[in-house]
Amino acid sequence: MKTMKLIDMTLTEAGKIRESALTFKEKLEVARILDRLKVDILELPAIRSGKADQLSNKTIAAMVNIAITAQVDIIESNIEETWESIRSAKRPRLNLMAPVSPALMEYSCHKKAPAMLELIREKVKECRFYCETVEFTAVDATRAETGVLRDAVNAAIEAGAGKITLCDTAGVLLPDEFGAFIREMKEAVPALEDVQLYVQISDALHMGTACAAAAAACGIDGVKCTAVSAGYPTLEQMTKLVQVKGDVLDICCGIRSTELSRAVSQLTWLLTAREETESPFGNVAIGSAADSANVCLDINDEIGEVIKVVRQLGYDLSDEDNAKVYEAFRRVAVKKQFVGTKELDAIVASTALQVPSTYRIDNYVINSGNVITATANLLLDKNGEKLRGVGVGDGPIDAAFLAIEQIIGHHYELDDFQIQTVTEGRDAMGSALVKLRADGRVYSGNGISTDIIGASIRAYISALNKIVYEEA
Repeated sequence: MKTMKLIDMTLTEAGKIRESALTFKEKLEVARILDRLKVDILELPAIRSGKADQLSNKTIAAMVNIAITAQVDIIESNIEETWESIRSAKRPRLNLMAPVSPALMEYSCHKKAPAMLELIREKVKECRFYCETVEFTAVDATRAETGVLRDAVNAAIEAGAGKITLCDTAGVLLPDEFGAFIREMKEAVPALEDVQLYVQISDALHMGTACAAAAAACGIDGVKCTAVSAGYPTLEQMTKLVQVKGDVLDICCGIRSTELSRAVSQLTWLLTAREETESPFGNVAIGSAADSANVCLDINDEIGEVIKVVRQLGYDLSDEDNAKVYEAFRRVAVKKQFVGTKELDAIVASTALQVPSTYRIDNYVINSGNVITATANLLLDKNGEKLRGVGVGDGPIDAAFLAIEQIIGHHYELDDFQIQTVTEGRDAMGSALVKLRADGRVYSGNGISTDIIGASIRAYISALNKIVYEEA
């Protein structure tokens, strides 16, 4: 019985599920859930926004155990950057995406068939230089001219591609037509017998699963799907197909079907929950679930292990700052049996990237209560210039952060926010940790005060000063 591979494209197709882009923590949580589910391959989107995409790819690649494949657009040609972002994965792969239909070749690439064939050959070779396992995806294959598609697939295989994906991008074929298409391609390209053949089928006619069944009957090796409905067959549909018709089609799959329903429910909530874009706290509630698994380090852990955890928390520090963090970690670890992620966050906030204060707090007035809307009036000093901002929020801290955003004229993703006591009693000191994300990097700030709102404001300003210093 043949094992049918299920390749998950949830992260690449997230834009079809909701309008707003996934945050860094949401991407990590999606990857964690799919890793627990044991999908065969997790597909990551092509790098579009530079460092932010590279960092999320790098973090996902380092934390999951399943195979990782990253898309590479044949025109963008950021092959080396993409490879560097996933090379730490246990089983990394590059997936070169190229249109093969006349309309898409000329519209998106401005190339005729002969030039496209040469470009495919060249880029597959370049991918193969960096990565042992290379996939070639023929986009809009079902509307391509038979000769061009045959030559494109042959060129990719000859250049070193070990996996081929044929796409019914428009979803125009019925199940029997799609089965005939796969048979014709296998006859036209005998070399397909020596590589793994996948299909990517649009569900535009609501026949994606039926077309996948027809392709399975023709001996394909895998089907691309999504955990949440995004215009392709879903994991639940494909798993159900294998359960009901696996004996007939002589196929099985390795996905954990007993956990599937719960995982899909989690992903559906995560990807479709309304995002509070007006509030700095819009993404923090989702992100906090991702950090529920605390890491425990002790005095015996070497610098490499500590910095690995620091990177998993989202920080991208210099060698000098890494050394400072490890030195501070050892001082804490001598006194404590274990050092967890919260302590490590505080260590990074207080030791890494200490910079001059561009912004300073002059004064602030907070109004809040159970019968009024929380407001914050802040006056900041920026290199001698007085700047005032007023914010209205769901609570006093939310209002204060909005007032700061009004002053600086920019919204940064609030990656995490933590409050904890430092001392005991009615006059206890409170410590606040704020983590802001800018251009894919995490900057953390720490604030301490008997007034927890003041501590939170100081923590935000501390992180903001680090961003401003780096940008300058």
